[in-house]
Amino acid sequence: MQFQNPAILYFLPLLIIPILVHLFQLQKFVKVPFTNVAFLQKLVQETRKSSQIKKWLILATRLLLFTALIFAFAQPYFSDKTLETKQHTFVYLDNSLSTNTKGAKGDLLQIAAQEIIENASKKDHYTLQTNTDFYEDITYDELKNTLLTIKNTSKKIDLQSVLLKMNSIKNQKSNTLHKNVLISDFQNTYQKMFTNVTANFSGIQLQSNTKNNISIDSVFIKNENSTNLTVNVVVKNQGVHKKNIPVAIFNGNKLISKQSFSAEENTNKTISFTLQNEPKFLGKIVLTFNDTFTFDNTFYFSLNNTEKINVLSIGKDVKFLSKIYTKDEFNFTQSSIKNINYNTLSKQQIIILSELEKIPEIVSKSIIDFSKKGGTVVIIPSLDSDVDSYNLFLSTIGNAKIQPQVKDTLKITNINFNHPLFKNVFSKKVRNFQYPVVKSYYPIATKRGSNIINFENNTPFISQLNNKKVYWISGALSKENSNFLNSPLIVPVFYNFGKLSFKHSQLYYYLDDENKIDVTTNLKKDEILTIKSAETSFIPPQQTYQNKVSITTKNNPLKAGFYNIISKKDALQTIAFNTPKEESLLDFLEVKMLASKNNNINFSFSIADVFKDLNKKNEVHWLWKWFLALAIVSLLLEILILKFYKP
Repeated sequence: MQFQNPAILYFLPLLIIPILVHLFQLQKFVKVPFTNVAFLQKLVQETRKSSQIKKWLILATRLLLFTALIFAFAQPYFSDKTLETKQHTFVYLDNSLSTNTKGAKGDLLQIAAQEIIENASKKDHYTLQTNTDFYEDITYDELKNTLLTIKNTSKKIDLQSVLLKMNSIKNQKSNTLHKNVLISDFQNTYQKMFTNVTANFSGIQLQSNTKNNISIDSVFIKNENSTNLTVNVVVKNQGVHKKNIPVAIFNGNKLISKQSFSAEENTNKTISFTLQNEPKFLGKIVLTFNDTFTFDNTFYFSLNNTEKINVLSIGKDVKFLSKIYTKDEFNFTQSSIKNINYNTLSKQQIIILSELEKIPEIVSKSIIDFSKKGGTVVIIPSLDSDVDSYNLFLSTIGNAKIQPQVKDTLKITNINFNHPLFKNVFSKKVRNFQYPVVKSYYPIATKRGSNIINFENNTPFISQLNNKKVYWISGALSKENSNFLNSPLIVPVFYNFGKLSFKHSQLYYYLDDENKIDVTTNLKKDEILTIKSAETSFIPPQQTYQNKVSITTKNNPLKAGFYNIISKKDALQTIAFNTPKEESLLDFLEVKMLASKNNNINFSFSIADVFKDLNKKNEVHWLWKWFLALAIVSLLLEILILKFYKP
């Protein structure tokens, strides 16, 4: 039992006063002589005894009256919290695309929002976290208004981030009783995310009625020529065997081809469409099938006229570069140091300095200017490089410095698999391959660089300088010095040097990924590019160079479909966005198993039950009315005793 006004209880010792008055109260008796003295003496004894009982009863009722009044004014109550403690509930509501499906009562997200509104306490304060927004310390009415307008989104939020935010809110507020509620389908969530130190929370898992789903996983182009091309559609089937599923391909809104297919249980299937090769093709693939999710039954891709990447090699004529930079993707040019056409340098995307003995000042200035404007530079020293000449160049372009040549045969053993140069190159981390060797090299020191490939002594063989698109290869690649040209690494390294120098628009992109796109255009001062669809437009983060603009998309767009990159009123190219394919996976957390292993986590499938339980625990049961009633009863007892009890 707790008290709202506990100071009132200090009046309880004053109850000793009526007790003392009772004990020391003297009542005088008047003696009246009678003839039968013995009879009168017996009568006096009986009267005194009955009178004493009556006084004790009156004292008890009065003590009960005053005690009940004191307790009533102290306002006692039963509750799991004190009245001074504020009630705060952290609610995470998952509004990802995977909650856009039917449950037992209807749409998972909308029903969840409605049940929160119906069962949440109107007296509490709340913090609401969704995949897109964060509302801190809001009232019930604000919570209600927000939930009434909530919609599904392609944005993802890491559950670990939600737990960190939950702890942060708890640490910020003192004298507050915190309750945490996580409402999600817990898709792609694994038990290892939760430990014994995870903060207490009540989890509610949203569940779909169906456990089967077929989705478009990816699209790729094959057998492309001047006349035809083959569009390959990879379909992912989760669940039982499915027959006669219609699939159609559109160019914009125009139907191009249609067919049907069957899919075995829990398998991927590739469906091919042979189409006429057109300069611009806005592809839309549509599956007609009713299952768990519908957002993944449509897939967008865009075929634009892609310009080739311009590659210039200055210095030693090496044959391996022309084999890597083929005509279908690159415009490769070889030039000696004496025959450089400086007017064409600005039109290149990547320049390779191939085993120059010395870097002339005019070449150095031109390459540095090219790098500042966003160009990619690859530097390969020769066996007899002028260290001073190279250092003048490297100190400016990459804030780096090389040391004199070291003649020592070293193996090239370590690969930085996390570097963007090797993204999607290896299916797994390869450790034991036939290591290439280098007989001599130039050690380099840089303040802000990253190693890409290292020697066995952990010094860099290939490194990125100053976190720019400037790459240094420590040793000459001639056969006299190294067999790196025979290594399987040579092709992905130089191929990706070229591909990363200019990010052409891809066949398609995924929403909520960080996508980088280079657009060939010349913008004037204060001009910008915008991305626009039929429904919305936004200005993406962008960086302007001499002949191109680099665009980055992450927070926008929010909806799958086609988007045009606009300069003024002209559409430069069209790009396609799709929903993340992870949202289509029927991979959900086994909450019962998790709850059995973690005492600090409670899982349920009913939002109403969880909130009713929270509200019940936070109810305040006032007792002052009962004590007031007891005081009235004691007063009535005293009146009855005084009126009807005759000693």
